Amino acid sequence: MKIPHVFMAIAAMALATAAPGASAAQAPAGSASDAQPQLVIIDTDIGDDIDDAFALALALRSPELHILGVTTTFGDTELRARLLDRYLAAIGRSDIPVAAGPATKTDNTLTQAAYARQAPERTHADGADFLLSQIRLHPGEITLIAIGPLYTVQAAIERDPATFRKLKRVAMMGGSIYRGYDDGKTGEHRPPDSEWNINRNPAGAKALLASGVPIFMMPLDSTQIHLQQAEREAIFSHGSPLTDQLTLLYHQWMTGSGGQVLTPTLFDPVAVTYAIRPELCPAKPMRVEVDEKGFTRPAAGAPNAQVCLQSDEKGFLDLLRTRIVGDATP
Repeated sequence: MKIPHVFMAIAAMALATAAPGASAAQAPAGSASDAQPQLVIIDTDIGDDIDDAFALALALRSPELHILGVTTTFGDTELRARLLDRYLAAIGRSDIPVAAGPATKTDNTLTQAAYARQAPERTHADGADFLLSQIRLHPGEITLIAIGPLYTVQAAIERDPATFRKLKRVAMMGGSIYRGYDDGKTGEHRPPDSEWNINRNPAGAKALLASGVPIFMMPLDSTQIHLQQAEREAIFSHGSPLTDQLTLLYHQWMTGSGGQVLTPTLFDPVAVTYAIRPELCPAKPMRVEVDEKGFTRPAAGAPNAQVCLQSDEKGFLDLLRTRIVGDATP
């Protein structure tokens, strides 16, 4: 998830062909009984906020997941893809394909651009086409983890809605149901907000909710989990290739803060966590409607999503830490 950098400084999936309400109500996003790793694609706007980098790290360290590829979305998607090239190469995972979604106009700061520019410039495959091609190869098997504005998702739906509908499910970070962004100074919970991933492209959110794919939504209500100094230093001091990349990206993220030490809010890793440990963020069926300003409001009618309104923050942080600094290689 991305929010303006100035705000960050202050605030320091049931079958794909079933009806959306019924399928969302029946299919958990992950299960301990799953014998084989879930096939996943991650769609991310990595490079602005820091939580995408942690989300990818958690996914890479989770044996429950087999990452088919990573696509980028929003803004300079080619530069974001270069960031992923460097990140994955540094940890020995250049085998994971990287594709770039449609570029869009934005004045938001890509805080980790300097890191990205250290990777060779190249033209990446089209992100929406990559997503659709993988669904055709694995119909009914892929979980899409969507942790950015939904431009790449929207492009895939518009190009081939029938194929997109063959996703197994979507686990997404986005929306604000009853809780908005917490007050940056007091931590007080505030009324619902127009959340960043949705308000950058409300049309994409509407298209996804109407797509017929089971959707599991992690809104602001359940994702404002802070990585405090002691916890992040335990990660940064670990000294593995993966934690070294997180350290570099964290410090670049802080460059625009005027010297202020920022506390990451781990919005996006909650969506990854739901795909592997859904009990840490139990979801309930809900009908969600999106307005033109990006507000996501509960509404009467058949459910079109499963929504997690409260997560187990301690369980989440324990999982994140033990996975990222564990002994297994990514």
